[in-house]
Amino acid sequence: MLGLVLGTAVVVWVADLLSKEWVLASMAEGEQRAVLGELLQWHFVRNPGAAFSFAAGSTWIFTILAAAVVVFIVTQLRSIRSPLWAIAFGGLLGGTLGNLTDRLTREPGFFVGHVIDFIQVWGFPAIFNIADIFIVSSMIGVVLLVLLNIGLDGVRRTDEPKRERAVDLDATQPLDPEDRP
Repeated sequence: MLGLVLGTAVVVWVADLLSKEWVLASMAEGEQRAVLGELLQWHFVRNPGAAFSFAAGSTWIFTILAAAVVVFIVTQLRSIRSPLWAIAFGGLLGGTLGNLTDRLTREPGFFVGHVIDFIQVWGFPAIFNIADIFIVSSMIGVVLLVLLNIGLDGVRRTDEPKRERAVDLDATQPLDPEDRP
């Protein structure tokens, strides 16, 4: 599963990086371009905070949180035996690395760089990027896996106790061959 996690992460990270480089090379900051009319537009902004530019003056906190997410996922890599968990963690890792790359390499400087956002969907109050899409969708996947009680090993656990077959050694009936000690 290690290959699936890392492969997913690399694909997401590269797609995010290339899309942001395209935006930087072809659009001016603040520029808007219709893709599907008003339904979908490219709108280039630099985001100094989290979603909805929340806590714009605390970029360094999000850099630390993103690094902590990366470290957590890396520590869990050997435990993952489920393709669903591998894809969820790979998408989360790739998305987190995408935005972390911006925070470490973009203006105004190391550790406080602004994230490049450019996807605007009609009716949605925030502008986002490919990394954000994978972070959110991967977290939805993680929540669903937890709610379904699917462990990192892929085994679904339930709250029902296992039903043990009662074996009555004093019974007059002969034991089934499976029940013999």
